[in-house]
Amino acid sequence: MRESSAALHTRRYWLGAALACASSAALPAAWAGAQMEEPLADAVRSALSAAVSDLAPPEPVFASTDARITYLRWLTSMSDRLQPRMQRWEERRDFLQTVWYEAQRAALDVSLVLGLIQVESGFRKYAVSVAGARGYMQIMPFWARVIGDGDPAKLFHMQTNLRFGCVILRHYLERERGNLFMALGRYNGSRGKSRYPQLVSGAQRQWHFDAAALLDV
Repeated sequence: MRESSAALHTRRYWLGAALACASSAALPAAWAGAQMEEPLADAVRSALSAAVSDLAPPEPVFASTDARITYLRWLTSMSDRLQPRMQRWEERRDFLQTVWYEAQRAALDVSLVLGLIQVESGFRKYAVSVAGARGYMQIMPFWARVIGDGDPAKLFHMQTNLRFGCVILRHYLERERGNLFMALGRYNGSRGKSRYPQLVSGAQRQWHFDAAALLDV
């Protein structure tokens, strides 16, 4: 008996997912370090839990036409730079839109987030470090238990991973009273050491966007 189109679609979906996981497993593990689990005050835990819950679609909202035009120019510029790492335009668009959305939501410089992702995972969705950190922003599984729903598999979901990463980096910045050097070290599990913050700073410069310079062209 022939399978229904729905059954064939489901089979192809899971086959594609399995092949993607197998391909990612063949890639080298991310070299970056990992966040360290620390005791959190109940108020902090509750605030972080609220910050990562209720994922909303990362649809940009603009206060003006000029703001929208600036965003579209940023998206085009970043897409061109990311193309060697992500071949498909749709994948780049969704990824960059989500990074932009989550960086804005956490009050982070989007170039900083992109630089951190470059260092942490090389823009590999299924990257896993030797310490077990997962995904684009290399989130340690304990965060899923501490401030999520306890399912570490969800850390491979793009928006979930990017939201966790941005919320955690914002948390570390607040703990370090705005000291980015120390916050980056804490994010990487190498607080006080210079190598990781320097790597992120160097990568961040590759993602700098000067809207004014584009207007002068």
